[in-house]
Amino acid sequence: MTRQLTTQVVTGTAILSALVVVFDYTLKFTGVKIPFPLFPTLRFDLDGVPIVLSLLLYGPYSAVVTCFVAFVAILARSGIVLSASMKALAEFGTILGLIPFYKIHSNGAKAFAVLSGTSSRVLVMTLANLAVWPLIFASLQAAMAFVPFLAVFNAIAAVISISGGYLIYAALAKRAPALLRTKH
Repeated sequence: MTRQLTTQVVTGTAILSALVVVFDYTLKFTGVKIPFPLFPTLRFDLDGVPIVLSLLLYGPYSAVVTCFVAFVAILARSGIVLSASMKALAEFGTILGLIPFYKIHSNGAKAFAVLSGTSSRVLVMTLANLAVWPLIFASLQAAMAFVPFLAVFNAIAAVISISGGYLIYAALAKRAPALLRTKH
């Protein structure tokens, strides 16, 4: 089965990818990112909202491209491969959990999408951090002690991204229904 990319899908993906870059750079350089109270090094941002919206509007390929653009933007800004990789992986984990539900727009499906996207992100990031943190802390026990804090942070971040994406999608459904008729 071949997938035809329409101009609307390519353009929409490019715009949402650019929005990820704008959000990331603006929030980083204005210092507006909100620190996680239990571990202030972790910070909440809005980068995931356009990524979720790209899934809802244009499908999984668009969301993956938008995640990749987030990786490149963070890498270009920070120069830290690990930081960029973990952020992109976190957003990809959220998208992975949303994929089974992104075409269904009932309230029940949205609830399952939030639960699935959040669970997927928490699982993916727990495994990723358990692989990386022992290299940093030189101790699996220190990494294990940090896991509950990461789980709470990633759950909140996923809910922010998913809720923001669904809220914007609902607003577009009311104001620009033709935009939602894209086949993906």
